[in-house]
Amino acid sequence: MVWMLDALGKQLNLAIRKLLKYPTLNERIINEALKDIQRALIQADVDVNLVFSLSERVKNKVLNRKLPPALNRRVYTIATIYQELIDLLGKKEERKPFDGKIILLVGLQGSGKTTSAAKLAYYFKSRGRKPGVICADTYRPGAFEQLKQLSEEAGADFYGDLSSKNALKIVKNGIKELKQQGSNVFIIDTAGRHRKEKKLFSEMQEMVEKIKPDKTMLVVDSTIGQQAYKQAEAFKKHTDLGYIFLTKLDGTAKGGGAISAVAATNATIAFIGTGEKVSDIEQFNAESFVSRLLGLGDVKGLLRKIEELEEKPSKEKIERIISGKFTLYDLMEQINAMYRLGPFKKIVEYLPGFKYSLPGSTEKQIQANIEKWKIIMQSMTKAELINPDIIDKSRIRRIAFGSGTTPKDVRTLLKYYKETKKMIRKIMKQKSLKKGKLPFTSLPLQSL
Repeated sequence: MVWMLDALGKQLNLAIRKLLKYPTLNERIINEALKDIQRALIQADVDVNLVFSLSERVKNKVLNRKLPPALNRRVYTIATIYQELIDLLGKKEERKPFDGKIILLVGLQGSGKTTSAAKLAYYFKSRGRKPGVICADTYRPGAFEQLKQLSEEAGADFYGDLSSKNALKIVKNGIKELKQQGSNVFIIDTAGRHRKEKKLFSEMQEMVEKIKPDKTMLVVDSTIGQQAYKQAEAFKKHTDLGYIFLTKLDGTAKGGGAISAVAATNATIAFIGTGEKVSDIEQFNAESFVSRLLGLGDVKGLLRKIEELEEKPSKEKIERIISGKFTLYDLMEQINAMYRLGPFKKIVEYLPGFKYSLPGSTEKQIQANIEKWKIIMQSMTKAELINPDIIDKSRIRRIAFGSGTTPKDVRTLLKYYKETKKMIRKIMKQKSLKKGKLPFTSLPLQSL
């Protein structure tokens, strides 16, 4: 989850921080904080009745309940608000990895199904599966080419047939063809409909009967806000295998309304789309979502993301780094691994206390450093990357000129390399190294 609902998150974070300023809370302070929360949620397009119900539940719990002497009312109030927000936006539960062999995507025209199909392929690919994507959209011009290109980006096999208009036949042939290529999970992108839900559900039910998918998923555009309730409710009535994929959550002002609306139907929000890249997909978990929204971080989520991207290094590399031979090549690999997580703003969202306390200029500077250092290292010779100690003043000038940076930028990178090397030495005997892991979380982020 990145950049999504920033305005809502900041306002909720401010309301919580106001409560933390007071050593004790009274009714006036709690009411003021709840008004701030109400305002934030309504601006995020959350249904007014849901917002006021949340406020009443919080007040009843924190003002009418006699707390044990050991329980701080301020802490209890914040915990209650946190739990009520989780209940509003979903259910507090630890989701198992999303699984299935045949995944059928349906949705209205323009909801983002094609991109979501590729994102699901990326999701399965990053978990060791071999996804195959099938284009069953025989209506929209360019659907075949778009899905084929996105499937390649996701590292998935692709099947489509431009000569046929029979979607059911295409799907059957696609599953057969992709199976022969070794695919073990099949993601089907169907044609969208333009506000004609009856035709959409009729096609969906026919496809479900004939293909028998393990999961049927409705793709909903989160920019429609509270209107998502109608789609999710209708979907639930027509299928018992219903899951929801909420798209376009990056930056939309109505995202809060869409999530709360779908949650109100008790439909299962399986995934959220958090950007335009195929990697911008996240399995939805209300607890993690609210935690990051409030600026409380989600360390578990970050570790899961790191694990997805982490590649197991060779035994020779492990032994070399354990012996203290950490090179700029190794640093480049760690920076590239961090870079695959996305912009720095995407990373700090997972870190408790950072999201709303870190100045925007700092975020930009850190991101600029990461991008600049990649270019600087690309301008170095193999000998310099393997043995940075040989980089003297003349080499620094040459590297700076070749990378379009300044000698000061090169020296800053070399300083950071030395700090990282020291830290690696401190942790090189940890169990993670013995097990064959080199977590890039060892990077000293504070000095970026």
